[in-house]
Amino acid sequence: MTAGETGRGLLELTRPVNVVAASVLTFIGAFVAGGVTEAPVAVAAAVGATALAVGAGNAINDYFDREIDRINQPERAIPRGAVSPRGALAFSIVLFAGAVVLALTLPPLAIAIATVNLLALIAYTEFFKGLPGLGNALVAYLVGSTFLFGAAAVEEIGPAVVLFVLAAVATLTREIIKDVEDIEGDREEGLNTLPIAIGERRALVVAAVLLVIAVLASPVPFLRGYFGVPYLLIVAPADAVMLFAAYESFDDPTASQSRLKYGMFLAALAFIVGRGALEMPGL
Repeated sequence: MTAGETGRGLLELTRPVNVVAASVLTFIGAFVAGGVTEAPVAVAAAVGATALAVGAGNAINDYFDREIDRINQPERAIPRGAVSPRGALAFSIVLFAGAVVLALTLPPLAIAIATVNLLALIAYTEFFKGLPGLGNALVAYLVGSTFLFGAAAVEEIGPAVVLFVLAAVATLTREIIKDVEDIEGDREEGLNTLPIAIGERRALVVAAVLLVIAVLASPVPFLRGYFGVPYLLIVAPADAVMLFAAYESFDDPTASQSRLKYGMFLAALAFIVGRGALEMPGL
């Protein structure tokens, strides 16, 4: 295995798209809190800490999941031999250390959120992933908490609480659908995920109900005055994409969870535009 192939494997372990997405959500949390221009150094530290922590969490997840991935995801870096299990573990430790260094420069509440999240990232695969619903809920919390972390970095967490709830519920839906997609490998490893515990169709019904709740709650940030009218104009198609993804999940979980991710990205754009509209006269 060449150095270039190993380097690509290490990059793959971090899931770059997920790293960028989580970093953007942290930035949005700070932006919604109104602190991007007032505390740019703190925002940069929070975004950097998020990127390193998510990369580390994904790497250590692949380390613990290496046997499952030989069935579900044989093309991933460890199963195909691009990175050794020991190398993946060492890489994740380095990234975690970097995240800790950056997080320690932030206010106390942000440090507390970072501490909880780092411990959760480490514990997820080993202790929570195979527990029906709990592993999904932990991942949902971690995604939603990126908004809280960004807002806490600039010491104004209030507006981000609603975003945390909406993102967490949407993520919980996607995680359940993804478990349906991965059910074969999870059974092989003896995991007891929600679709295995209650059946695939019932799990998909739970996911769909959760998503409907999130969609019904999506106007709340506008009603509370956190966002302007353009938020509603963008979040409406995002809601439509996510609802279609929930419907699609009963026939094609793989396509559904991918489409749901696009809907969540569109909703994140709505948060940015909605907050920016408050600063623009006439909107």
